[in-house]
Amino acid sequence: MTARPPGPARDEARAQALHSIGEAARLSGVSAKMIRHYEGIGLIPEAGRTRAGYRLYAAADIHRLRFIKRARALGFAIRQIEHLLALWSDRDRASEEVKRLAQEHAAHLGERIAQMQAMQRTLQDLARQCHGDDRPDCPILDDLGGGNAAGVR
Repeated sequence: MTARPPGPARDEARAQALHSIGEAARLSGVSAKMIRHYEGIGLIPEAGRTRAGYRLYAAADIHRLRFIKRARALGFAIRQIEHLLALWSDRDRASEEVKRLAQEHAAHLGERIAQMQAMQRTLQDLARQCHGDDRPDCPILDDLGGGNAAGVR
């Protein structure tokens, strides 16, 4: 492993508009812990360092972190975000692939929403059937137990 040349001192880093991890977290809305994680998995490039070894982030890094945060808020998985970042960085790309990825993700979200709505209806149905009093019989627990009302576990 080759030694990295010493980075700028903290004051020099500020003069170069470089930000500490705390500042990058505040500016991007991504926690310092997640910034380190994204760096560790290669979603963002390895940060530059001060002479003292503190991470430094440029405006482009913060912009990339905001992109990741927004993609995560829309439910994209890390692998999908990697692909989107590659497309974002490729100025020669056609928007067709980006649109296809967004449509596929939207369809997947629709399927998940339908599944969750079905779960919600089932739970509401079971809750309506439950007396919710001091009696031990409970249709909710019976359903979870596979319909065995005898209490056999």
